[in-house]
Amino acid sequence: MRALLNSQLLLETIYLIAAMLFIFMLAAFIGFEVIRHVSPLLHTPLMSLTNALDAIAVMGAIILVGEHKSTLSAVLGFIAVVAATSNVVGGFIITDRMLRMFKSSRPSKP
Repeated sequence: MRALLNSQLLLETIYLIAAMLFIFMLAAFIGFEVIRHVSPLLHTPLMSLTNALDAIAVMGAIILVGEHKSTLSAVLGFIAVVAATSNVVGGFIITDRMLRMFKSSRPSKP
C-alpha cells in the first residue's frame, strides 16, 4: 500500500513539474514575441516596467532566503536574489543608455 502511495505521489510530482515547465516555456515564447515587436520608442517605458517587476522578484527571493526552510531553498533563493538583482541593474543601465540616445547633442541655450 505504501509503495502505491509513493508511486502516485511521484506521478503527481512529475505531472506538476511538466505543467509548470510547459507554462514557463509558453510564457517565455509569448514574452519573446511581444518584446520583439515593440517599437524603439516604447522600449524605455517597457524597461521601466520590467525593472519594477524584477524588484518584486528580488523581494520574493529575499523572503525565500530569510525563511531558510531548507538548505536547498536558501541556495535557490540566493541564486534568485543574484539573478534578479543583476537583471534590475542591467535594466537600469539599458534604460539610461536609451534615454541618452534621445537627448539632443546640441549645446543648450543659456
